[in-house]
Amino acid sequence: MERAILVTTFAAAMGTAIVGGMFYAFSSFVMRALARIAPEQGVAAMNSINVVVITPSFMVVFVGTALLCLALAAMAVFAWQQPGSQLVLAASLLYLVGNFGLTMRLNQPMNLRLAALPSAEALAYWAQYLQAWTMWNHVRTAAALLAAALFITALMRS
Repeated sequence: MERAILVTTFAAAMGTAIVGGMFYAFSSFVMRALARIAPEQGVAAMNSINVVVITPSFMVVFVGTALLCLALAAMAVFAWQQPGSQLVLAASLLYLVGNFGLTMRLNQPMNLRLAALPSAEALAYWAQYLQAWTMWNHVRTAAALLAAALFITALMRS
């Protein structure tokens, strides 16, 4: 691989690993902790998390990794015969669909719905939200960590 592609692939590996780690934390203990407290407190805590997560540091990693994956996917197609190109393409698509896509299509709409519901309706929705949000977060976690592993494998083959 050329140096620019190597550096970009390394950055994508780091970004996918960081995102996977954040999602892993939610899947392994954050959502379970929120499920153990009173629904009013769980809803309030999740709504607060969904507001404070929108920071430059998170957005640079989450969206920046998606942009790197778009660039790497295009590069992989044009460099198809180069070692690791197929892995880079697979990793890029896995992150784009399994993380960015699922977030925008499923998890984020659930977050917006939870925040927009009146209190009584939010409490009634809470159990369903916990189950569905967490299930899709497990998928996002696996997708990000698998993408990181594929990027690292591609780097090792270059």
